[in-house]
Amino acid sequence: MNTIQKKLPIILSKEEIEKLISVAKNVNHRLIIQIGYSSGLRISEIINLQWQDIDFNRNLIHLKRAKGKKDRIVMLSLKVKENLMDLTSDKQGHVFLTNRNGKYTQRTIQKIIENAAMKAGIRKKITPHTLRHTFATHLLENGTDLKYIRDLLGHSDISTTLIYTKVFNKDICKIKSPIDD
Repeated sequence: MNTIQKKLPIILSKEEIEKLISVAKNVNHRLIIQIGYSSGLRISEIINLQWQDIDFNRNLIHLKRAKGKKDRIVMLSLKVKENLMDLTSDKQGHVFLTNRNGKYTQRTIQKIIENAAMKAGIRKKITPHTLRHTFATHLLENGTDLKYIRDLLGHSDISTTLIYTKVFNKDICKIKSPIDD
């Protein structure tokens, strides 16, 4: 019998997210972490994010031709909006550019997050996708309907989004261990 192993995603606590953001001293690096977590973006969406995709008036990001060549709309955090507005760029083309005015690579973003985790003392093996998993789990813990989370993540099938019901701990934390009786 062939069994498929299903691993649960690694999720960061709110405190770990705050630490991760605070140790990133480079403004672009900090914003990459913030936008990955606050909007649930995939690494490719962070790399390809364009200024014209951000609606600062409505606090939305319009992701065009994301995974599966689908468009989707996600929220723009007010904190991230403020930090984006502070960037000194001319607000044209890609949002995140390296010192040499090129797009970031997937590997560079992975290293940014790995280095921030190390500096923050986070021992979990985290990746850019961990920010996306954490975004979805925190939304679920805050009572956001699974259908909205599915749409925000761009999942075509709700069963893909259901994984987060296995890691969210709102009710599990309320259960008392028998050893504590």
